[in-house]
Amino acid sequence: MSAETTIEVAAVAAPRRRTLPAIMLPALGVLFVAVFLLSIGRGSVAIPVDQVVAILLGGEGDRASWSVIVMDVRIPRAITAALSGAALGVAGLQMQTLLRNPLADPFVLGISSGASLGVAVVVLGTGSTVGAVFGAGLGLTGDLAITAAAIIGALLVLIPVLAISARVRNPATVLVVGLMLGYGIQGFVSILSAGTSPELLQRWMFWSFGSFTGVTANKLPIFAPLIVLGIAVAFLTVRQLNVLLLSENYARSMGLNAGRMRIATLGGAAVLAGTVTAFCGPIAFLGVAIPHIARGVLGTSDHRLLVPGVVLIGAILAIAAQMIALLAGDGVLPLNAVTALIGAPVVVAVLLRSRRGAFVS
Repeated sequence: MSAETTIEVAAVAAPRRRTLPAIMLPALGVLFVAVFLLSIGRGSVAIPVDQVVAILLGGEGDRASWSVIVMDVRIPRAITAALSGAALGVAGLQMQTLLRNPLADPFVLGISSGASLGVAVVVLGTGSTVGAVFGAGLGLTGDLAITAAAIIGALLVLIPVLAISARVRNPATVLVVGLMLGYGIQGFVSILSAGTSPELLQRWMFWSFGSFTGVTANKLPIFAPLIVLGIAVAFLTVRQLNVLLLSENYARSMGLNAGRMRIATLGGAAVLAGTVTAFCGPIAFLGVAIPHIARGVLGTSDHRLLVPGVVLIGAILAIAAQMIALLAGDGVLPLNAVTALIGAPVVVAVLLRSRRGAFVS
């Protein structure tokens, strides 16, 4: 192919790359609204979508109980699922860019396990603040203690993983180290749980399956601002994330402080992963799958478009996973079983697409 032909092809492809996100992002926004409303109407008590809309607009439903169900149960659950999916997707995107590893995410790298350890130290170590995790109201202090412990636990794993990634250039090695850290942490959590009461241990096991139902309306004022803060960090650093796609040396040549960038990304990812884990349990596979789905849907690696795309796709997939988990009639499927069905095929596809059987960024 001649140079002139190459230029012509690039000139034609560039508008297409700009056009696809311009079409898909609004479409994803519409799909999110539809899924959000559908999730509020679905449940053991079916509520028509028009009634849901009327209640959300401040009206009354045809049945008085519908308003209570929508406002007190289903809206907090839907908001929690949307924010959690967006948070895990953004954290996964940050990790994949920062580590230049397509299979990086908070769960795989052991960051969610670190957050679980923070929760376990408070909950299983004392046995007195279990309500903050399992839905009972302990007030602002108890919820903040659980959340702070989870964020600190996430950082304690994320920092050494990042340090190792700076020294070891093989992405597979970094993943194995993260997995081993996660297994080691789970072993320590098992030791903590050995001396707990059967009731507390059973609740802990249910929490470890993952669920978006534990964040009640009185917990959203803590949960939501922390998630919004973490996502805002990602939006404010899209330019730096784009530069990091090339290399840290290039980032430095562009006048960017790579150290500060790492700290900002570290902090944002820890807040996102730690907060979701504290309130919803360790959610698997969404963090690794959502960024790849966003790249495929939007046809770009530009973080200016990927971050909003990841937020929308993460919210949609998390709400959909929650709806599927509620299809079991009177029971509820483990959320992590549903997210595995969503994320595992994406991971397999990434592996099969990788060149020479190795992990690529």
